[in-house]
Amino acid sequence: MNAATEKVNILLVDDSQAKLLSHEAILAEIGENLLKAMSARQAFEVLLKNEVALILIDVCMPDLDGFELAAMIREHPRFQTTAIIFVSAVMMTKPDQLRGYQLGGVDYVPVPVVPELLRAKVKVFVELYRKTRQLERFNAELELRVKERTAELQRFNEELEQRIDDRTRERETALAQLFEAQKMDTIGRLTGGVAHDFNNLLMAVLGSLALLEKRLGAEDQHCRRLLQNAVQGAQRGAALTQRLLAFSRRQELKPESVDVAHLVSGMEELLKRALGHGIELTLNFPSGLPPLLADANQLELALLNLALNARDAMPAGGRLMVSAAAESKTHGGADSRLAPGDYLRISIVDTGVGMDNITLNKATEPFFTTKGPGKGTGLGLSMVQGLAAQSGGLLDIHSEPDAGTTIDLWLPRATTSAVSVTRAATAAHPLPHTEPCRVLVVDDDLLVMTGTAAMIDDLGHTSIEAHSAAEALAKLDSGIEVDVVITDHAMPSMTGLQLAECIKDRFPGLPIIPATGYAELPADPVKLGLLKLTKPCTQQEIAAAIHQALTSRGAVRAFPAPAAARR
Repeated sequence: MNAATEKVNILLVDDSQAKLLSHEAILAEIGENLLKAMSARQAFEVLLKNEVALILIDVCMPDLDGFELAAMIREHPRFQTTAIIFVSAVMMTKPDQLRGYQLGGVDYVPVPVVPELLRAKVKVFVELYRKTRQLERFNAELELRVKERTAELQRFNEELEQRIDDRTRERETALAQLFEAQKMDTIGRLTGGVAHDFNNLLMAVLGSLALLEKRLGAEDQHCRRLLQNAVQGAQRGAALTQRLLAFSRRQELKPESVDVAHLVSGMEELLKRALGHGIELTLNFPSGLPPLLADANQLELALLNLALNARDAMPAGGRLMVSAAAESKTHGGADSRLAPGDYLRISIVDTGVGMDNITLNKATEPFFTTKGPGKGTGLGLSMVQGLAAQSGGLLDIHSEPDAGTTIDLWLPRATTSAVSVTRAATAAHPLPHTEPCRVLVVDDDLLVMTGTAAMIDDLGHTSIEAHSAAEALAKLDSGIEVDVVITDHAMPSMTGLQLAECIKDRFPGLPIIPATGYAELPADPVKLGLLKLTKPCTQQEIAAAIHQALTSRGAVRAFPAPAAARR
């Protein structure tokens, strides 16, 4: 039974049993619950035990009359709004009725009662009671819904504020990363340009020193030592240049399939000597580890740099562990810096002093170092980061003060079997025996031109100098006899590769050797059928390139090596 059809209670109060029975008979037709009381005490007992919609009170009763009972009812907090109808056969004057209304009565019915009139009046107040209770329930439900909706809105607002905060932080992080990437890219371009120019200078210095060393007498040991000191300084400069190029991601990489466990095992003794006696080295490589794709020599250099950094972080000794594991990254991973794919994660963990957040955030910046003056270039980690990025991987560093450092080097897996990696022999190979030829040298840098031409002449060949691509083409157009062309790439107006294209079109079959310190060229010289020299290059490398170029052309004759080449 719902609230609209549920029976309500009507209290009949009269000291006369006959009148109670009469009222009960009249009101029985309306179908409500009729409660009866013959005194004020009984009336209060019924009221306290039941929820009453309407009270019919006889005015003339012993002990307490109807007016006094009504006054007591209205004083109770529960019954201040309960409808009261007074019924009387005697006290029907206007003052009596007025008093009844003042005491909270809603109607005043005379006796004898007209049944239809009484039923109509009662029905009105019963229906009013029902509507009031329905309205109260509706208001309560509405308030509850308002509270629930308010709570939902509050939760939604909190979630929205949290999302806004999260998006704001993400945007700030993204902007900071973008700013950092732009800054590093700018520094990288600047560094790469400086390294390229430095390569040119080093080529001129190293070439001139190599030629000068040949001309020094065996008895002049003091000058020879000074010369060797200059060569070592220039070679250190060349190594620094390679680090700069690695940081700027402009070094020339030769990626190959590498068995990292075999590579690290092969350099274990080198790592132990670099770490010293106070540091324990542990290698942990599981069996069946897939090969990775990287430049083996650059990877060795990167691992050595990381080991040296770890050594400096453990002045009192400690432990360095190098391990590797196969990992896969999927779309939507936690780290969006790494493209989805299969990788090998090389971990280098030390027990050193660690880094705080400020140092950690600057660790891979170029030229940043915590070492003393003259003890570090600040390019070690930036070089490793450049190698990882250029190889399609990632360098990740975790460190806390007094809790050591963990460096994860992520590199892509290779799709082919690993090749055998061996270090280049330190001893110089003999110069190849090549018939004297005419070499056109094209370079806009006079120092580099002079050094390169001198090394070519010393090999027994004849150098022809051109200080621009236009001058080189003019000399070729003049009919000058040339067997091979060695050209710089970075030249104004026309680059070395553009010059090579012109020469291939106009003088087919003439070997061309681009020489550059950049790895990122508009096109791969090898794919264009060209040899390539990487600056700074030695006389031996120039001789080998000329020999290979002439051999591929079929122009080499079986002559003895020139006398200058045998010195």
